[in-house]
Amino acid sequence: MRPQIIDRSRDQEFMRMALELAAEGAALGEVPVGAVLVQHGQVVGRGFNCPISGSDPSAHAEMVAIRAAAQAVSNYRLPGSTLYVTLEPCSMCAGLIVHSRIGRVVYGALEPKAGVVQSQGQFFTQGFLNHRVMFEGGVLAEECGRILSEFFKARRAKV
Repeated sequence: MRPQIIDRSRDQEFMRMALELAAEGAALGEVPVGAVLVQHGQVVGRGFNCPISGSDPSAHAEMVAIRAAAQAVSNYRLPGSTLYVTLEPCSMCAGLIVHSRIGRVVYGALEPKAGVVQSQGQFFTQGFLNHRVMFEGGVLAEECGRILSEFFKARRAKV
């Protein structure tokens, strides 16, 4: 397997795209998390949280973007790709990331309750995994955290 070449020059650009998708989800009443999957410098998948509107508990932003990318490239494996997501992935999404052979995950805000990249379990560093995922957190973390905070503040105000 070839080592993945990391190009951080466009990380903020792709994270801004993920933030736009998060805003689309928020407009539908979904928790505002967005994801963009990039392969060879091109966006091949995008998504936002839609478990409520889709009646699908697995419809997290990462899941939606990975499914779209796999369909776009006609392959269930996405080697050498980078997933940009506005919130640290949960255990379900981390498992999918490994199974789809994504090379790198870049996320914005930490998820202290359910995030498993660094907050609750450091999933990607586990020795039992048959694929290693590089990861980097904190890209546009303030903006990514703000959209979530504003969403939940508005939701609490309606109650």
